[in-house]
Amino acid sequence: MKMDEALSLFSGHQYSQNRSELTVAAYQTDLVQFFRFAALELGLEPETLTVDLIDVYIVRGFLGVMAEHGLTRKSMARKLAALRSFFKFLCRKEILQINPVQRVASPKLGRKLPHFLYLDQMDGLLHASDCTSLLGSRNQVIIELLYGSGLRVSELVSLDRENLDLEIGLIRVLGKGSKERVVPVTDYAIKAIGEYLGMRKDHHKILLLNYKGTRLSARSVRRVLDKLVAQISLEQHVNPHMLRHSFATHMLDGGADLRSVQELLGHLKLSSTQIYTHLTRERLKKVYAQAHPRAKGPIGQ
Repeated sequence: MKMDEALSLFSGHQYSQNRSELTVAAYQTDLVQFFRFAALELGLEPETLTVDLIDVYIVRGFLGVMAEHGLTRKSMARKLAALRSFFKFLCRKEILQINPVQRVASPKLGRKLPHFLYLDQMDGLLHASDCTSLLGSRNQVIIELLYGSGLRVSELVSLDRENLDLEIGLIRVLGKGSKERVVPVTDYAIKAIGEYLGMRKDHHKILLLNYKGTRLSARSVRRVLDKLVAQISLEQHVNPHMLRHSFATHMLDGGADLRSVQELLGHLKLSSTQIYTHLTRERLKKVYAQAHPRAKGPIGQ
């Protein structure tokens, strides 16, 4: 089977598994890049390449070239994950008998701790919006929900009014893999939403509108955040996901248990949530090293 036919089958399978457009597109980009490399290695035109011509040495050669070009281990691991899924699918469909990726080891990744805002920084951001204007009121809702409920930016912008139950303080969000979860909202968020909707003169189902009256995009949320950060003169770059990281970190600092935070964040695996315990430990170690006289080494050194 030719590679383009196999890719078409695989993409159709991904859509049937409720994978997002972005995920499918990312897999296609990585796989097409690999196909071009394999065709070049075999001295073929990409359109004549067939799946049975791929072996473990071509896969390893591809990763080697990626490393030579300075690709990070995380990006290499992502590309290898795309190849694993693709060839596993072909073997399951009996299009291939041998999986050429089976004997390829994944690059070891050092775990990067997520960045978060301290309470005083977060407080500054929460008081940065001009809530007397419509857009300022909307921006307050954005901050309150990203931080107060730990939403992903994609979950935030997809919210409709019908997803809100402000009387009992809950919202229904659609997370990764189209998995739905219900999360609580703070009294501050409820107040902000009420004031924002009260200023609007429409009955549009969408919760967050741009100045044109259509759904706010994730990119626009990032621009809003950039302006607010500049307004309060925060020196570090802040993205929407940092507010989610801040939510999780502050929850654990406040005594929340790991399982509850996992459920609130919509993480499938507890290991995804456990990184925040590493974060709080690192922060405590730093505070200890700065504050305790015995942590600074013997006197006079």
